[in-house]
Amino acid sequence: MNLKMLAASAAAVALFAIPAAATDLRMLSSWSSNQSYTINVAQPLIDKISELSGGEIRIGLSGPEVVPAFEQLEPVQAGVFDLLFTHPAYHIGAASLGLAVEAMRADPALRRSSGVLDTLDEYYQTLGLKLIAVAPVGSVAFNFILKQPIGDAPALAGRKIRGTQTYNPVIEGVGGAPVILPMTDIYSSLQTGVIDGAGTTLTGIADAKWYEVAKYLSRPKFGTVGLFVFMNLDTWDSLTETEQSTIHEAALAIESESIPRFDKLAAEEETFLLEHGMELSEMPAADAERLETLFSEGAWATAHITGGDYADKMHDQGEKAGLLQ
Repeated sequence: MNLKMLAASAAAVALFAIPAAATDLRMLSSWSSNQSYTINVAQPLIDKISELSGGEIRIGLSGPEVVPAFEQLEPVQAGVFDLLFTHPAYHIGAASLGLAVEAMRADPALRRSSGVLDTLDEYYQTLGLKLIAVAPVGSVAFNFILKQPIGDAPALAGRKIRGTQTYNPVIEGVGGAPVILPMTDIYSSLQTGVIDGAGTTLTGIADAKWYEVAKYLSRPKFGTVGLFVFMNLDTWDSLTETEQSTIHEAALAIESESIPRFDKLAAEEETFLLEHGMELSEMPAADAERLETLFSEGAWATAHITGGDYADKMHDQGEKAGLLQ
């Protein structure tokens, strides 16, 4: 072998010996790094993607301290960040269709096989986003924390209840008056009597210490919550098929794991709250049996604000699959 051929051969070997460059992505989260949603969905997804890719896909995480939760959609659409971990309630004015998922049973596999998430993905792609995952926060999501126990129907008559677009229809449907205020103001507003209660998920009450100023948990629980992960569409299209497949596999794993994970956390939190002085307060049967209907009707109405025909298609798909509440 002459020197030129030897040099060429050595160069080829060296070229193949150079490890492929890692893919570095940036995720924006609507919640801080120590919040339950981030700890139990975003971080496990990041870890799973790293594991499945052998460390070749690395994701850095930034929270609302960098971009406020209600302002995060646009920087991901623009490609300033590659991924967004969020909830549709933060972006209702621009993209409300995601709320339709919460009018359906928390069954990740059936949501995918029914085509519901394909339709949702199609919608978000018109906004420059690729739907990566929708992770349910347990099999059921909400209750009310109240300063006083529930009496006769309507259950929340005359009470001022901190709400959101997600469960305001439930508050109004059982006689309450929704009050919009930040989560950070719930403790002081309960303490001073600005509100008489608040709609909340089943986890997070203990961390916020709301049990110090509200002594009752409403029952039955109601509704579902989906935590969404999006990717900038151009970023998604720039990935290799192997990288896309890895991210998809990780998303399926996190979706399937989220229900038992959050159900366990909710059960542990309820035990903690009862041990720290809270009590369960049952709604009258006339109200209790209406909660899911009120919740799902509100979710569909919100989904239609920007969803239009996509919302109708998702409703049809969910109905055929037996997903509707």
